[in-house]
Amino acid sequence: MERLAFKMKLNKGQKGAYKKRHDQLWPELKKLLKDNGVSEYSIFLDEETYTLFAFQKVSGAGGSQDLANNPIVKKWWDFMADIMEVNPDNSPVSIPLEELFYLE
Repeated sequence: MERLAFKMKLNKGQKGAYKKRHDQLWPELKKLLKDNGVSEYSIFLDEETYTLFAFQKVSGAGGSQDLANNPIVKKWWDFMADIMEVNPDNSPVSIPLEELFYLE
């Protein structure tokens, strides 16, 4: 099992919308993630900077960031594009983070 972490940027004032959308995560997206080995997926918010910190465990070939060509993922990106920093294809601007310490 591999642990992945990355950061993204939420638009100011969009905490409520972001939380609501994730509280109502589409069943087909949840299934897609789990079917592709993603588990224990958490996203935290630093309210001072609006930085989102994401963590996930993966047992497959890659994490959620490797599902870019899936139509469900593209639809989710379009749905989220108005409340966060995105690339021209509406994918979230996502910066991988290097793990420097782990206590099991």
